[in-house]
Amino acid sequence: MALIIQKYGGTSVADAVRVKEVAKRVLKYKNEGHDVIVVVSAPAGTTDSLIRRAYELSETPSKRELDMLLTSGEQISIASLAIAIEDLGKKAVSLNAFQVDFKTTDEHTKATILDINTDIIREKLSEGNVVVFAGFQGITENNEITTLGRGGSDTTAVALGAALKADEVEIYTDVDGVYTADPRVVKNPKKLNTISYQEMLEMAASGAKVLHPRAVEIAARYGIKIHLRSSFDDSTGTIVKEKGDESMEQVKIIGITSTKNEGKITLSGVPDKPGIAAKVFSKLAKAKINTDIILQSSSVTKEFNNISYTVSIDDLKEAVEISQELKEELGAEGVSYDANIAKISAIGIGLKTHYETTAEIFDTLAENGINIDMISCSEINVSCIIKEEDVNKAVRALHEKFIEEN
Repeated sequence: MALIIQKYGGTSVADAVRVKEVAKRVLKYKNEGHDVIVVVSAPAGTTDSLIRRAYELSETPSKRELDMLLTSGEQISIASLAIAIEDLGKKAVSLNAFQVDFKTTDEHTKATILDINTDIIREKLSEGNVVVFAGFQGITENNEITTLGRGGSDTTAVALGAALKADEVEIYTDVDGVYTADPRVVKNPKKLNTISYQEMLEMAASGAKVLHPRAVEIAARYGIKIHLRSSFDDSTGTIVKEKGDESMEQVKIIGITSTKNEGKITLSGVPDKPGIAAKVFSKLAKAKINTDIILQSSSVTKEFNNISYTVSIDDLKEAVEISQELKEELGAEGVSYDANIAKISAIGIGLKTHYETTAEIFDTLAENGINIDMISCSEINVSCIIKEEDVNKAVRALHEKFIEEN
């Protein structure tokens, strides 16, 4: 008998018909004698609807109250699935973060997990229940409700897998695994049978929405294999594990990702003095705003610099406000921003040491008339900031060059 954790996304529990299908899938495992914990997201569209509701009521809703509102979506899903399982003749119990003591930090809308008390989960499993747990949410030491941010249900499932030493963690979505590019953008994407934690982390952080980066980080830390599968069929998906397919030292681009969830800010005319960059990014860090790509360029006189950085589009408004404050504090000339950008990334182990491949990436973009605004390179990732209108063309061009032609 194994302990299996399954996570189902919003499309999998979008309505009563889909919830009943999930219940049947869950009971296949239960009937084989396994213990099953199911983590579910809010029904598809519910979280977005609740966010719109909050901003219709206020331009700046309290993050505490926003968390209180958003967690109601998962409550609908867990109760619905528990009812459906019981209707099929098996015991089930729905549990939320408060009942389990799923402890997080107190950063509303962006909380991180501190500890999970697994006692009540183990108790309910020992009584023969399928445990249906609310993803995305947590509770602080002061019993305040928090959320883990977008994609937080993936993180919940993998964290439970680590805390309970689960035999398997399965993440079910509306796609049947990890592809070399978004199937909605390219005609001939290839499904990957396996992928390493490092590669998956880069793909997730660079725009692949099949798995949240924080979930991958936890899986890598605790050595948990994740099986990414479709909730619409029984096909084998993609296994995320310590090492993907071996390719010795030959560089292999395994995926092309993109995201439009980016905004770029430029502080222009910043005095060229030691400690300036530290002031800029420490102030953004205090506001819990992550920067992605950073570029500093000097002026002709070398007395002033321009500092550009990208942030999540969700953080852009606040980051611009902070940048305006920094302009005054630093005596900079101005602040500008652009919300119409995108990031395109080529992912593959060993990219940094294969300069010819990096050059070919830039050549391919140039041949397709795509201008590069900013560049970031690492051992496993080459990312470029481009115009949003060019992103699909860039994905198709790079995928054809590095994956379809190889």
